Parts: sequence; structure tokens; C-alpha cells
Amino acid sequence: MTGHHRPDAIAVVDDDPRLRQLIGGYLSQEGYEVFEAENGRSLASILLRRAIDLIVLDVLLPGEDGLSVCRRLRAMGVRTPIIILSAKGEDADKIAGLTMGADDYVCKPVNPRELRARIQAILRRSSPREEPGGPSIANEIVRFGPFEFNLGTRTLRKGDRILGITTVQIAILKVLVRHTGQPLSREKIAQVARGRELGAYDRSLDVQVSRLRRLLEDGAFSYIQTVWGVGYMFDPSGREGVGRHLQASGEAASW
Repeated sequence: MTGHHRPDAIAVVDDDPRLRQLIGGYLSQEGYEVFEAENGRSLASILLRRAIDLIVLDVLLPGEDGLSVCRRLRAMGVRTPIIILSAKGEDADKIAGLTMGADDYVCKPVNPRELRARIQAILRRSSPREEPGGPSIANEIVRFGPFEFNLGTRTLRKGDRILGITTVQIAILKVLVRHTGQPLSREKIAQVARGRELGAYDRSLDVQVSRLRRLLEDGAFSYIQTVWGVGYMFDPSGREGVGRHLQASGEAASW
């Protein structure tokens, strides 16, 4: 396990409930927080609402297969480590999985202890986790409109002027810009940005987002879109009504 304040969260995606329970139960006993999904759509729902540290993804899924799910996640910019599970153990199959963006490839039948060892190895290689609201380990700079957000120095500029921004607002904006174009639930934003869950009647996140929007005012543009029934999304184009369109078309709840 990595040494941070919450247990590593693992999503186990397989259409076989017995295998999900076998893997999930073992990983839970080992101290991981496990979320089970039976297909790509269920995984999308989990990723929308939770901060996931690693995905265990079966190839043969109903609907969209696991390799396509993996490729789509990588195309969306999702950097979460992925371990592919497959009954096919030929070199060509393994190469295909790794080419799609998987970090490892494990053949069935699965030995839970071997899977745990591979999970531990991947998480050890992963970038050190940053404190919520803390500086980015890499000196990332995001530019949109007249704004420049430096995640390393935690500064927000509009042209030549440095804007006053609080630590909480930095944390929220960092989560949003790192998931550009991806609708995120209020719960996931709070979990990643602040390192804790939202209470049932906690509206503080919405207050902070409202203040961020005022800070990022640029004429009629809105860089933080509301995705109705889901949460918020960062859109560097600033187009109006994108969030409403996503909700109406059902894209926010799918891929």
C-alpha cells in the first residue's frame, strides 16, 4: 500500500459476479477500497463520482469490450493505471492490450495474490500523490483565454496580473483542469480537491465554484460549466450551454 491518508481505491470490472467477489473480497481484506462494475458503463459511473487509483479491467465485457474501454479512457486523458484481465495469453493479445494503454496484462485464471503483487508494483511506480490544494509535483501550466494557471507555483494570472485565489479554490480548479472536458460529480471534486467526502447538506463546494466563476470572468465566457444532475466540468473554450447539452444528450452519464 502507498503511504497516504486514505486506502488505495481499486475498480474491478468484470461481468462475472463470482470473479468480482473473489478479487474484490481479497483486495478488501488486504486493505484496499474496492468498487465493482460489470461493464464499461458502470465503470464510467464510478469514475464520475470517485477518485480511483487503479482499474482491473476484464477484456470480455458485454457491450464495449475491455480493450476498447481502455483505449477510450486513454483518449479522454484518464491516466489511472489499468491492469487487463484476459483468458487469452498469447503474446499478440498481450501486446494488443499494452498498446491500447494498459499498464499490465494478467491471464486468467487469476491468482489473487499475484494480482495484488502486480497492483502494489504499479502503485509504487505511480507518481507520488500530492496533498489536496498543494503544489503540483510537475510544473504544469494550463492556459485558457486570458488566464494562466500554474499548478506548480499555485498562481493564477490574467494577462500580467496575479489574481488572489484561495487554497481551496486552487484545489478545485486543479481537479477541474486536470479533467478537462470530463463531467465530474460534486462528490468526486470534493474527494480529490479536499481529501474528504461531502456531507449530505454540504453546499460549500458550490459556494467555492461560484466564487471561482466570478474570478474567471471573461465577458460572456464561462470556463466552469454546470452539468445538470452530475456536477461541474472545465471547458477551456468557455462555450455557453455545454453542460446543459451534455445532460440533455446523456453524454454525462456515459462515455
